[in-house]
Order: sequence, then C-alpha cells, then structure tokens
Amino acid sequence: MSEKNALAILGSPRINGMTAAMMDQAVAAAGRAGYAVTTIHLYEKELSFCTGCRICMDTKICVQKDDIQEIAELLGKCRLVILAAPVYWANVPAAVKNLFDRLLGTALEETNGFPKPRLRGKKYMILTSCNTPAPFSWIFGQSRGAIRNMEEFFKLAGMRPKGRIVCANAKHREELPKRTVKKIERCLK
Repeated sequence: MSEKNALAILGSPRINGMTAAMMDQAVAAAGRAGYAVTTIHLYEKELSFCTGCRICMDTKICVQKDDIQEIAELLGKCRLVILAAPVYWANVPAAVKNLFDRLLGTALEETNGFPKPRLRGKKYMILTSCNTPAPFSWIFGQSRGAIRNMEEFFKLAGMRPKGRIVCANAKHREELPKRTVKKIERCLK
C-alpha cells in the first residue's frame, strides 16, 4: 500500500448527474487532503459477470481477463476508496453489484469458518444520490438499501468507514446542496 493513494469509482452511467457531482467534490477534497486520486468510471469498463467458479478465492483475483485486473490492482495500492453510486430500486446499480461479485477473492480469503478480510487497513467513503425526496428516501428505505449493500462489501473486506453521504431528491437539483458539500469536505479532512 503506497503513501496516500485513493481510488474513486463512479458507479453511475450518468457522468454529469448528481452522483458524479458528489464524486467530483470528494475527489477534489481528497486531492486537497494530499491524496493522489485515480478515478474510474465503472460503466466505461469491460467487466464480465461473475461465473461463481470461486477460483479467485485461491488466486486472490478473478481469472476472467477483462478490466477487473486493473481495478483489483488499484484497490490493492490505495488507502482510501471513494465509491459513488446512485440508488436503483433501493439498491446499487447492477454494475456496482457485479464489481463486488468480481472482487470476491480480492476482498476475502476463504477459511473453514467465516471468511477472512484481505483489505484491512484501508478506508472507504460512500456517496449516493436518490430521486426520492428526504425524509421519504429513509422512511421507505431507498438510500438505506444501497448504503447497506456497499457497506457490507467494504466491512467484510476489512475496511473502515471514512464517511457516507446521501443526496436525496437528486432529480430536482441542479447542483449539490451546500450541506452535502460540507459533509464531503469534513469526511476528507
């Protein structure tokens, strides 16, 4: 793990949407905090679906040859992962779930009991936007489902939270709320 590398992953197909704006804000804040940030637009990557072969549990990386090797290498070299993903049906988009599936062996070691984390010592930050207005996004569990899915991956991998930020009512916003910007800034100081 090198000095202060961060990996920012945009898990949204909309590079000009609210989720992307949140990630851009986080990347800028991480840069000001001294991180060298590598940004990935997940929808621009070639990622096949997981076949469930579980060979990655021994090899520590998926054996299918596509862009997962690049992502796994960047994940191994970073201290901080910033994942920005919108809410789709109270969960993450399929591309993000597929990323988690494909990183199984990179994130976990299989044991006789509970899987052992392979990414200890790293931190993560979750950013998500939802079209449902607050507080209904929480009341109906829209944002909560996506956050739970993302946190499950990172926690099982042994990573610690640096922050989680939700921007509700995203469809009707033209820019990030100042409160959201401040939260992102605070998490990355």
